[in-house]
Amino acid sequence: MFSQVLLMQVAIAAGVAVLATGLFLAPLSKQLDHEAMRRALAIAQTTAQDPQIAEGIRATPPTRDGPVQKEAERIRKATHAEYVVVLDRNWVRWSHPTPSQIGRPVSTDPRDALGGKEVMEIDKGTLARSARGKVPLYDAEHRIVGAVSVGIAYDSVRARLISAIPGLFAYAGGALAVGALAAWLISRRVQRQTRDLAFSDISALLAEREAMLHGIREGVVALDGEGRVRLFNDEARRLLGIDDAAVGQTPDEALGAGRTTDVLAGRVTGTDLLTVRGQRVLVANRMPTDDGGAVATLRDRTELEQLGRELDSTRGLIDALRAQDHEHANRMHTLLGLLELEMYDDAVEFVGEVVGDHRATAEQVTEKIQDPLLAALLVGKATVAAERGVALWVSERTWLPDRLIDPRGLVTVVGNLVDNALDAVAGTLHARVEVELRSEGRTVVLRVRDTGPGIPADQRELIFTEGWSTKKPPAHGKRGIGLSLVRRLAERQGGGATVSAAHGGGAEFTVVLPEALTEAAPQPAAPEESPAPTAVAEEETR
Repeated sequence: MFSQVLLMQVAIAAGVAVLATGLFLAPLSKQLDHEAMRRALAIAQTTAQDPQIAEGIRATPPTRDGPVQKEAERIRKATHAEYVVVLDRNWVRWSHPTPSQIGRPVSTDPRDALGGKEVMEIDKGTLARSARGKVPLYDAEHRIVGAVSVGIAYDSVRARLISAIPGLFAYAGGALAVGALAAWLISRRVQRQTRDLAFSDISALLAEREAMLHGIREGVVALDGEGRVRLFNDEARRLLGIDDAAVGQTPDEALGAGRTTDVLAGRVTGTDLLTVRGQRVLVANRMPTDDGGAVATLRDRTELEQLGRELDSTRGLIDALRAQDHEHANRMHTLLGLLELEMYDDAVEFVGEVVGDHRATAEQVTEKIQDPLLAALLVGKATVAAERGVALWVSERTWLPDRLIDPRGLVTVVGNLVDNALDAVAGTLHARVEVELRSEGRTVVLRVRDTGPGIPADQRELIFTEGWSTKKPPAHGKRGIGLSLVRRLAERQGGGATVSAAHGGGAEFTVVLPEALTEAAPQPAAPEESPAPTAVAEEETR
């Protein structure tokens, strides 16, 4: 490519030099012609002012040795003109460089000059082509008695033009040399910038880049030196929810405020940075480039995070089932002992109590929460809480009809808040977590209270920041996503998530989800409040 660019630029410089030379020579030729005609006219005017010329025409005949011929030849030799011809009103020559032409009529028409006009022209006569000037000749009474015609050899004009060409070519050659040097320097710079690749190589690299960029399953966003989006691939379009209008915009303009914007803009540094965009959990990395820009890659960890949470829940359930297995074995041993002692009535009563407790737990939840997904979630969480020595309560104020628009979203919110509450109170005395879910028209209000250490006032907004956590990361990934995702889900529905101090100590999380329920007929009245809430996991904790 270096050779091709150099040759093209030299060819352009040479073409410009030739064109400029031609454009300069064209007006120069006209200018030299005009100067020759002006000079001839000036000589003719000076000659016509000589009184001896007019007097000689009136007093003497046209002869070779006459005063008119002598004076005309003197002027011609003094001015280096080709000829100085004096003629009378009958077009007869009174002077000429060739004496044999004296007394003969002129070869060109002198009517304009004899009519009182001054004439400048380039014409061909008896002495070849010349630049001519013709003026009328006046006598002492200012009467036209003839005319004066002066010619400048056109060969001298051509000679001046030809003599100017070498100098002009020298200037053009100098300009061409400077242009060639500039072309060489520019080509060398292009060679360094393109790493000495051929045009075909660049075209192939571009095609390969497009195929690779849009074929990989990671989002790629390239930023220029001014921090504006230069390009992005299809996966980045999907993960970030942007379109072609984002090209040329800054991350703040294209995405709005948030952690994802801060990561792309370089305001947050590090590797494998967690961020949330919409309902997606992303892992972002940003690499600066030599031109002052950057390339950011985005990986979708949403499914991995969901699998990790499901794994945590599964592990909790396994631990709970393991504990229940021990408890079940103890109950079977108790039942076996009652039967061996033939205490049949006591055995029947014991079995009834055990079955009734578990059935009561599920019934208490489903009576207040009619959505099956949420009810199943809380029943499962009750088992996990019992295994961890925590009492999980469902408030008597709870009432949620089966009209949720996005039950899975609410399951995510409740699951995250309950898990965080269980982590906060696990291992403390009289550990308790209380869940309250209420519907107010089409709005759902969720409150999760715990008896843990609470959250300091200066950290109550910080805990909703992506990637911020005080807990040890689990084996499958990083923490700091759950509460951020809860707030994002709430804000997506026009609501919000806040935290405050619970009555009696601990933390109380409140999530408001407007328009979370579908329109329906008037709902039955909620159960009356009672002083104490119902314990979902109290039997298990005992």
